[in-house]
Amino acid sequence: MNNKKNMNSYGFINKIYDGVVEVFGLKEAKYGEMINFENYEKGIVFSLNKNNVNIVLLDDFQNLKQGQRCFCTNKVFEIPVGFELIGKILNSKGECLNIKNKLKIKKKDVIEKIAPGVMDRESVNEPLLTGIKSIDSMIPIGKGQRELIIGDRQTGKTTIALDTIINQKNKNVICIYVCIGQKISSLINVISKLKKYNCLDYTIIVAATASNSAAEQYIAPYTGCTIGEYFRDLGKDCLIIYDDLTKHAWAYRQISLLLKRPPGREAYPGDVFYLHSRLLERASKVNKFFLEKKKVFNKNNGTLTAFPIIETLEGDVTSFIPTNVISITDGQIFLDTNLFNSGIRPAINVGLSVSRVGGSAQYKIIKKLSGDIRIMLAQYRELESFSKFSSDLDIETKNQLQNGEKITFLMKQKPHNNYSIIELLLILLIIKNDFFIKIPVNQIEYFEEYIIKYVRSIKIEELISINDENIEFFLNEIINNFMIGSL
Repeated sequence: MNNKKNMNSYGFINKIYDGVVEVFGLKEAKYGEMINFENYEKGIVFSLNKNNVNIVLLDDFQNLKQGQRCFCTNKVFEIPVGFELIGKILNSKGECLNIKNKLKIKKKDVIEKIAPGVMDRESVNEPLLTGIKSIDSMIPIGKGQRELIIGDRQTGKTTIALDTIINQKNKNVICIYVCIGQKISSLINVISKLKKYNCLDYTIIVAATASNSAAEQYIAPYTGCTIGEYFRDLGKDCLIIYDDLTKHAWAYRQISLLLKRPPGREAYPGDVFYLHSRLLERASKVNKFFLEKKKVFNKNNGTLTAFPIIETLEGDVTSFIPTNVISITDGQIFLDTNLFNSGIRPAINVGLSVSRVGGSAQYKIIKKLSGDIRIMLAQYRELESFSKFSSDLDIETKNQLQNGEKITFLMKQKPHNNYSIIELLLILLIIKNDFFIKIPVNQIEYFEEYIIKYVRSIKIEELISINDENIEFFLNEIINNFMIGSL
C-alpha cells in the first residue's frame, strides 16, 4: 500500500515546452501544489488532466530532460511575508534581489486566497491622497478602493503611480510596486526615482521583468497582493500598484496556449476575467470583526488599496482586457494621448475618468469646492471641439473658453511635484472665487507657481489644518494678500 502511495507521489517528464512541463504520474498532485524536480528546479501544478499533469516552471528549464523524475511536496506555493521585506526588491518567488545574503523570514503565506466577504468589509470613507491636484479634487480615491489607471503607452500612467507612492511619505502607508513584463531599464528608472525621494523606507518592489519567464510574470501580482494582505490583516494601510495587468494577461495567454487550452476572444482563454477579478477583489477595507478573527486588536481598520494599470492601443477602451478590468474596479483614471501631446500633464480626461466610491472618502470642504470644476472642464473640452468649426463666437462663449483654458492650466502639474491638501484647497478657492479672471492666459502658470512658492515659504501647514472651520476665510485672506503684493 505504501509503495503504491509513493508511486503516486512522483512522476516522469514527458514533454517540455517554453516554461511548461507535461508530466506522467503525480496522481496525488493538487492544483497549485509545489513540485520539485531532480535538478532542484521548482514548479507549480497548473492543470490536472486525465492522463497527465501540467506544471509551470519557476526556474530555468534548460537543465530538464525528458524522462527525469519530479516529486510532490504536499505544499501549496508560499512566499515570505513580514516587515523585513520593506525596502527590498523581490522576485515573484519572494526571493530578495538587492542583498547578497538570503532573508531569513519565518512567516510564509500562500499566494492564492479567497477575498474577504461582504460581512468582513467596511465602507470606504478615508481619503488616500495622491498629491495630484486633478485627482484629489475631481477623482478622489479612498483607502480600500480599486482605481484603474488606463491609457496608451507613454502617457504618464507609471508617473501617477509613483507620485502617489511619493505622497505617502510620513503617512503610515506601506506601498508595494509590482513590475509585470516591463523592460529592465524601466524598472531601474522606477527604483532610482523612489530612492531619490527616499521612498524605499516604506516601499516593497516585486519585479518580474520582460526577461523573466511567463510563469514568473503570471504569479508576480499574486505575490505582491499576499504581501499587502499581511499588512492589511495587521490593521495597517497598504497601497499596491500593478504595472501593468495587460502584460499579466499576455503572460497568462502564453501559458494557456502552451497548455493547449481552448482560446476565446483575442486568443485569451475563457477564464481571463477570473484571472483579474480574484486578484482585485482582495483589495478591501476590512472591519474590526475580521481583524479579531485574525487575533489582531487594532484601533484602525486594515486597508489594501489597489492601482491596476492597463495599457490601451490607440485609446481603445472597448477591447477585451480594458473592459474586463473597468467592470471589476471602482473607477478609472483615463489618460488621453492628445492631451499629453498638447502639453497638458497629467493628461487626465475628466469626461471619461470617474471614482465610484471616492466621493464618500473626500474631505467635505474639498467636495464642496471641487464639484463645479469637473463640470466646467468637461463643458470646456466639449465647447473647444465645437469652436473649431466656427470662426464667429459670441463674447460669452469666448469668455467660457478662456476661463476653461485657465482652469486647465491651473490643473497642470509637474511630475513628482506633489501638492498638500491645503495647497490643493488654495487652488480650488482661486478657481471658485474667480481670482484668476484678471490674469492673462499666458501668465496663469507663473501666477500659480509663485503663489505656491509663497504659501510654502510661510509654511501654511503649520498655521492651519484641513478640519479648521475658518480655513476658507483664512486661505482667501492669503490669496488677497498675495494678489495685492504682486500687483
